[in-house]
Amino acid sequence: MRAPDVSVEIYRDVTGFADGTPPWVHTAADVGTNAGLLLFAALFAAGWWRARGGDGRAMGLALAAPVAMVAAYLVSEVSKGYLREERPCRAVAGAVHIAACPAPGDWSFPSNHATIAAGSAAALVVAWRATAPLVLPLAALMAFSRVFVGVHYPHDVAAGFAVGCVVAPVVALLLVRVAAPLVDRLRDVPVGAALLGASPGVPPDGLGGLGGAAGLGAARPVVPVGGAVPGGVSRAVGGDAAVTTPDVMGAARGVSERPPLP
Repeated sequence: MRAPDVSVEIYRDVTGFADGTPPWVHTAADVGTNAGLLLFAALFAAGWWRARGGDGRAMGLALAAPVAMVAAYLVSEVSKGYLREERPCRAVAGAVHIAACPAPGDWSFPSNHATIAAGSAAALVVAWRATAPLVLPLAALMAFSRVFVGVHYPHDVAAGFAVGCVVAPVVALLLVRVAAPLVDRLRDVPVGAALLGASPGVPPDGLGGLGGAAGLGAARPVVPVGGAVPGGVSRAVGGDAAVTTPDVMGAARGVSERPPLP
């Protein structure tokens, strides 16, 4: 595969600018491309810990996120082996590069770093939306850094970024259909509950928050107010009358035994 001319020109401009920056910038750019991957790994772990207090779908998405990133990486890696684009640090005459040029056979298109960064960010956003303001700019910066250090063309990182943003969310949303019910089942065993957290909303009595027999519709005791009503009929606190058959019969007898009015 041959790189487009416009991408070659942008590559020359970016690497020429990078070459003129201070040495500490070179070091930060070179180290930062890999350090960012460690940050994403830490965020995957934080997402798992956070999801321990959520439902099965939340935990399923947290567990699917790193798997979805790996799936995006595999798509990128297979594409590289098929397309076989030479690295610009070897193909572009007079190219300057901060990072060491990868060995021959380590192809350029698409960028695996960009794919992993974008796939990690996209999967995290699906599982934990609040991370979007952090992970999306970080992924874009990591992708650009691969051009800055001189080991990828701009179209390499653009393609890698697109692969990560498309493949990872699709894989995560497919996997969670299997993962969510599996998480719910595993949470019923002690080891699963320790790793995945207990199912939310289930109280210790196992009655789903109904509060024991009272929640199952058991009769409430009747508390007379002001003593018994003539005829044996009692009134319950709160205005709910609890009238039984003996009460009715007693009231009827009381009425029948009253002396006639003059």
